[in-house]
Amino acid sequence: MASAYLQTRHVDPAFEAQLLDSIDKWIDREMRPVVMAHDHGDIWPAQTVDQMVELGLFGATIGEEYGGLGLPATTYAKIVARISSYWMAPTGIFNSHLIMALAIEKFGTPAQKAKWLPMMARGEIRGGLALTEPDAGTDLQALRMTARRDGDHYVVNGTKTWISNGIKGHAFALLVKTDTGVDPRYKGMSLFIADKGLPGFKTGKKIAKLGYNAIDSGELVFEDCRIPADQLIGGVEGQGFFHATGGLELGRINVAARGVGLAEGALRLATQYAQVRKTMGKTISEHQAIQLKLGEMVTRARAARLLTLDAAEAYDRGERVDMEAGMAKYFASEAAVKNAEEAMRIFGGYSYSKEYEIERYYRDALLMCIGEGTNEMQRMIIARQWVKRNPA
Repeated sequence: MASAYLQTRHVDPAFEAQLLDSIDKWIDREMRPVVMAHDHGDIWPAQTVDQMVELGLFGATIGEEYGGLGLPATTYAKIVARISSYWMAPTGIFNSHLIMALAIEKFGTPAQKAKWLPMMARGEIRGGLALTEPDAGTDLQALRMTARRDGDHYVVNGTKTWISNGIKGHAFALLVKTDTGVDPRYKGMSLFIADKGLPGFKTGKKIAKLGYNAIDSGELVFEDCRIPADQLIGGVEGQGFFHATGGLELGRINVAARGVGLAEGALRLATQYAQVRKTMGKTISEHQAIQLKLGEMVTRARAARLLTLDAAEAYDRGERVDMEAGMAKYFASEAAVKNAEEAMRIFGGYSYSKEYEIERYYRDALLMCIGEGTNEMQRMIIARQWVKRNPA
């Protein structure tokens, strides 16, 4: 079913060009000098986040009527790819925030939209999406967190894990079970706005990771937490599964765009290095073995970009894009891993040193094959939708 959300969103080409140029200048002037220190130290990039607030990135896809930029997914994907080609982690900070905002803007009550979206667009409140539990990741219907109605509140108990912005964020779209006995299980799920400061809501440990450093992935713990009933998104129980998964298409386009950025960034670094490193009296870019790698890398990066923009354009038209977003996410994330690996081979032994950036691309790229639904799951979704769209 076509969604009215974003269906009429367009961006003036001149404005888009100006916005992308501003982001390019910010990357060169402010972001690139601090990347390695923050990544190696796993340091929260407070100054970078403040700068992203100033650029309007926390309101990128939030409607203009709420103070956001109201950007279509195509422009958003270009922004994410650009930033990720130098440093992927910060894009996760505003992506999780924007998926929460999307759930409120698409499904929230007028009062919820008026209260939360302007603050989120201004970056005063940074949000996140709290779905995953220790035994419920890809299978959301297996989640155990419950919410029991008690007068004007819901009493919530349970733990979420691997939540982006979990430590530094302010509010979360929280998926819970309000009816544990209904069948099918997804009909008993509801989505709440859970803001820090509520009694019984506390943050757990920060999770140490292989890559994707500087952004906090943490645990959220709810012990008899009382959430006001007016923070049930949409005001009706049992709709949470659709509210949560309704934002995952944009989330997968974001992950695909991150994959594009990583693939293009690894290609850029490899291309630069191949033209200065010499063996046997000539640059390695003149050796056929390296040319074969670069030829595959540039083709792979370009294909990933086109698949991602194709999915974003379909999303902007209001079409169902679970297959298109799945294809983009699957291919672009695998392209990121392969390009990062090939770039490391081009760099040779230097690639294994933290004095060079390329090792970060490899560590970060691996997550893209797992986040927002594993690539194994994406291939199943693609196949099912393809068969459904092409009946015998």
